[in-house]
Amino acid sequence: MGTDDAAAGRPTGSEPVPPPVTVTVRAGSTVDTYVFPRPVSVVVGRAADCGIRVDDGQRRVSRRHCRLDVDPPHVWVRDLGSRHGTWLDGRPVDGARLLSAGAEVRIGLATLTVDPPDDGSWGAAGPDQDLALPALAAAAAHGAPGMEGFTDHRVLRELGRGGHGVVYLARHEPSGRLVALKTLLADRAVDPAARDAFRREIACTRGLRHPNIVALHGCGAADSAFFFTCEYCPGGSVAEFVTRRGGRLTVDEALPITLDALDALAYAHRAELAVVLADGRTRTAHGLVHRDVTPHNLLLGTGPAGGTVTKVADFGLAKAFEKAGLSGHTGTGATGGSLAFQPRAQLVDYRYARPEVDLWAVAACLYWMLTGATPRDFPAGADPVAVVLRTRPVPVRQRTGAVPARLAEVIDEMLVDQPRVTATTATELADALRQAR
Repeated sequence: MGTDDAAAGRPTGSEPVPPPVTVTVRAGSTVDTYVFPRPVSVVVGRAADCGIRVDDGQRRVSRRHCRLDVDPPHVWVRDLGSRHGTWLDGRPVDGARLLSAGAEVRIGLATLTVDPPDDGSWGAAGPDQDLALPALAAAAAHGAPGMEGFTDHRVLRELGRGGHGVVYLARHEPSGRLVALKTLLADRAVDPAARDAFRREIACTRGLRHPNIVALHGCGAADSAFFFTCEYCPGGSVAEFVTRRGGRLTVDEALPITLDALDALAYAHRAELAVVLADGRTRTAHGLVHRDVTPHNLLLGTGPAGGTVTKVADFGLAKAFEKAGLSGHTGTGATGGSLAFQPRAQLVDYRYARPEVDLWAVAACLYWMLTGATPRDFPAGADPVAVVLRTRPVPVRQRTGAVPARLAEVIDEMLVDQPRVTATTATELADALRQAR
């Protein structure tokens, strides 16, 4: 299950725009300020490739010390196995910790302070996702419809969280099988029709059976809380793997991940799936577009032979968010997923996103794995939607010369999205990447 599912997009109607997050770093007499207007994960440490570089002069800050997961106006901090630890309120950080306004994080002799938004609206942009699990447990205990299988699961520990929900490692007690259990809490009241629409959208993906797609086991909802259980991938996300590898992968590491993802998409884009309509009738849908392929939704699981394989997670989740009102955006102008991995066409016409948007996203993931940067630059203070609509991706070899020229040509060609994404299929893109290799 991906750990970071944050949705970003344009405000519609009277929706408030989440204020940017300001992080102030103090190390001795040096004071640096960073402003984050959009969702992003930032590694903090002494290494030159860290998004926030900190040196306290005493080498008590590790090369890659901790990570900040920013989803304005919220920030989570996670220690990355640093030698001297990451501290919050006098206690060591274990797992992901949500920071409150004015919170001070200590790493070595340096401090990071999260400043509250100027308009005082800290915390107003989303619900407390920690409330979803007890709400679901209470509904199941009271026999709420659709929650019958929830009590069969024992939560073991938290795996991660993002702007929409929390992912737990759980054991399905009747079978002993380990699963990933994801809980979601809508940021507004959800009526029964929207709740049923979410169930139908997610249940549709249960028909996807492919070795490179995370298998969905079950789902349910109660009031504004939602959950689904799926295959557990012990290797975590590609985003986490890249961080462990120092922020970049080699071509030989990144290409197999990309080709696995393309195999999954080639299947999903052609799959025939049974869709249950609101009136109970069933129709056949031809092909499913993911709409939210990011490094956080590419997971490392175990293949039939015991080796590591990449699996695409959260198929159908972005569309289900839109229909159920979970994302905080209305259906008109809604944009699921991370803007950094979305082509221009997806912002212009999200509702009718076609398979090409997934292929662009996979190419963007490959670009990011090889360079440590997203295809477009998002300057601090810039409107990220405007960046996607008005700028073009930076050629990959301008980021790093380590990418072979022919491979760079394929990546750059796939990332052309003005006036439209290059028309191709997942199979054709995979063949082009293999030939370039």
